[in-house]
Amino acid sequence: MTEAFNEHFGALRDQLPGQDLPWLTALRERGLQHFAESGLPTPRLETWKYTSLRPVEKVAFAAEGVPRACISIDRAPSLLPETTESHRMVFVDGHFRSDLSRLGELPKGAQLLPLTEQMSADPDWLASQLDHLNGPKVQPMLALNTAMMMNGFVLRLARGTVLHHPVEVVHLGGAGDAPLAYHPRNLVILAEGSQATLIEHFSHLGDQPYLNNTMTEVTVGDGAIFRHYKLQADALNAFNLATVKAEVGRDGLYDAFSMTTGARLSRNEVSVKLAGEGANCHLNGAYLVRGDQHCDNTTMIDHLVPNTTCREVFKGVIDERARAVFQGKLTVHRDAQHTNGHQLSKALLLSDRAEIDAKPELEIYADDVICSHGATAGDLDHDALFYLRARGIPEATARSMLIEAFLGETVDQIAAEGLCPALMSSIGHWLAGTRREF
Repeated sequence: MTEAFNEHFGALRDQLPGQDLPWLTALRERGLQHFAESGLPTPRLETWKYTSLRPVEKVAFAAEGVPRACISIDRAPSLLPETTESHRMVFVDGHFRSDLSRLGELPKGAQLLPLTEQMSADPDWLASQLDHLNGPKVQPMLALNTAMMMNGFVLRLARGTVLHHPVEVVHLGGAGDAPLAYHPRNLVILAEGSQATLIEHFSHLGDQPYLNNTMTEVTVGDGAIFRHYKLQADALNAFNLATVKAEVGRDGLYDAFSMTTGARLSRNEVSVKLAGEGANCHLNGAYLVRGDQHCDNTTMIDHLVPNTTCREVFKGVIDERARAVFQGKLTVHRDAQHTNGHQLSKALLLSDRAEIDAKPELEIYADDVICSHGATAGDLDHDALFYLRARGIPEATARSMLIEAFLGETVDQIAAEGLCPALMSSIGHWLAGTRREF
């Protein structure tokens, strides 16, 4: 597979955007070199201990750099009610579709652009931002993304700017006539005192397998608030590898939620550095998997300075022979006194063949902290099920009610108006074995 991606790079080299930017060409070459040295991550890496990418290696992905005009789409799905105002970007197989997007009039101090347009509009700023949180050598998939990034989005807010309407980014895959791999690169930069809400929706068109290897870098400035919500409902023959690296300044807030129902194999990796006093992080998630799905949620929270707070809750439902992974590491560094950090993983196993690997970790080097972590896994509460059955509720309905209540506790934490009903509807459709139509 490493050789295949090297061949992709060779085939696409002249089509990749930013050909006139020497620094970007050098960055791509360095990313490719690091990926060639490391290859795809394997369970030999501690952070990939429970996830193998062998299913990805079995797919012969085609190299395609130019979007084809023959892909005709009348409309793209939305998680928000039609009455909700929003700024909208749509990507099909990794390519930006302006005809399906709705950027609207942004307030002064706000910028929302495809990555390719940012390369032309302000390449010097982009050079200072790309890859500034971690070098591509740290992670193989980040190195590959750095080499192959074709497009993505840039959300940039100046000091004190408030986006009153959410930004919705829709990623549609599987539209081509061959399996495709694409590598979006996204940048979110919120300056001091700014506020924004981002809603990402991953869905699919057609029947072709695809790999979405997304990298999103987030900077939350002092006193800024960034709410980041995601529904991953990719095709069941797709692969979704999403990485988020966030840094939060003094009194800033990074509020994130992800729901996973799709993809044959998915990995949601989130790394947050609480770098300013009073920085806060809310990191929550829900997942529902069945069949032969594999869902990996890996999180790393670093408390670097005093008086920082983190709340992390992930809940999942695993049926049939599906497998889930939760790896959560909370590190309190030596200077991070008065840290308040809590982490919890809960899973419902609906089948004897369902499996979860849970590995919550605390690594504490300060002595004046309040921290906790825990993980539970088991079947539905039989007493609660009996209570509902005794009142004439059919067993299937009673089980669905308990599952919806179990996951609803995480969904209810979402602050975006109109989003919770869509996510609860997705849960209902999963329980019914149907796909939610948007």
